[in-house]
Amino acid sequence: MHVVIVAHARHPLAEPFAGGLESLTAHLIRGLAARGHRVSVFAARGTEEVPGVEYLWPQTLELSAAAQADVSMPEAGWMQQHHAHLDLMMQLAQRTDVDIVHTHALHYLPVAMAPLLPAPTVLSLHTPPTPWLESSLRAAQGIPGRQPVVTAVSRHTARAWADLVRAQVVPNGIDTREWRPGPGGPALVWSGRITPEKAPHLAVAIARRAGMPLVLAGPVSDEAYARDVLWPLLREGITYAGHLRTSELAALVGRSAAALVTPDWDEPFGLVAAEALACGTPVLALDRGGLGEVVGEQGGRLVPVHDRAGRQLTDSEVVRRGSELLPEVLQLSRPLARAHAVRHLSVDTMVDHFERVYGSTVRLGRRSSLRHARGPARVAARAGRTARAAAGELAAHPRTVGSLALSETEAEPSR
Repeated sequence: MHVVIVAHARHPLAEPFAGGLESLTAHLIRGLAARGHRVSVFAARGTEEVPGVEYLWPQTLELSAAAQADVSMPEAGWMQQHHAHLDLMMQLAQRTDVDIVHTHALHYLPVAMAPLLPAPTVLSLHTPPTPWLESSLRAAQGIPGRQPVVTAVSRHTARAWADLVRAQVVPNGIDTREWRPGPGGPALVWSGRITPEKAPHLAVAIARRAGMPLVLAGPVSDEAYARDVLWPLLREGITYAGHLRTSELAALVGRSAAALVTPDWDEPFGLVAAEALACGTPVLALDRGGLGEVVGEQGGRLVPVHDRAGRQLTDSEVVRRGSELLPEVLQLSRPLARAHAVRHLSVDTMVDHFERVYGSTVRLGRRSSLRHARGPARVAARAGRTARAAAGELAAHPRTVGSLALSETEAEPSR
């Protein structure tokens, strides 16, 4: 089967990964190629290339000085992303050798233009609903042809999108050959992007209250938060190990007593929890979003963030409850935590799921093609109407469209 993977193009798929979306997309590509599938990939330049995989690099847009000076000119980065995705979709519209287009991108065009492609599209949802993805899904649903088949990384994420689409749940997978069992150790670990919504400061507070050392690791995605909130906390057993490659991070997690996962938002999935479990390291996680689906009873414990009436608990109360649950987490079986990850959260399991989704999507697409067959002229006319409508919207609201599109296409998914 020939699968085209459309990756989130803001960061390259390269070590050390910018986040969970980049990591799991890279592993999906390798997993599909290892099973003999023909794989093509649209991803940011700088991506580590996999032998035998075709790369469809984003094309750079060189605008004239007149176009750049025009009143309708949006932010340059948004314009480059728009052109790169538009160019990709125009290329795919001409290809007849593709069986599946699988998009993990947060950009709207791969979804909005999906019905115009010869091959069916699978869309994987990694985030809560965003205005631009919602808009593109509604637009695609209004065009006769192949509608995207939608998957979500958790039941929580599927429910969040349920008003618009019915998504099959395919959990993210981690490479359990890279994330190997470790011996444990005296310190706790926290890993992820250093941003306010990931809230490593809460992990620091839990570790301090429990009287245990803590090692933090991950890329700094919010310099102001790191400088003003987190770095002043690096004392008395709290240290920062940096942005580590997978092998280094897996070794750190494996020699830790437990992993703290402390988001201040509803995580769509929580890949860092899966990584910890694969190392045999039990998890103490705040009960937000899809984390409960990842951790499981054998792998860790969840800290409530709401009281019985549904009211949000204060940070100090969450920290107190977390520190009181931590001794129970430290007693959990490391081999059972590892077994849970291997069975439910591995790349192999994820690829198994997607192969079944691809097969059913191709069969559905063939039936849809027979029902909705149209001549080339009608397809071209439909594409022209879509392009003219988009151009009219941009001309009507040049600055607003550009700024909003930038905020949504640069939204960060969960790690």
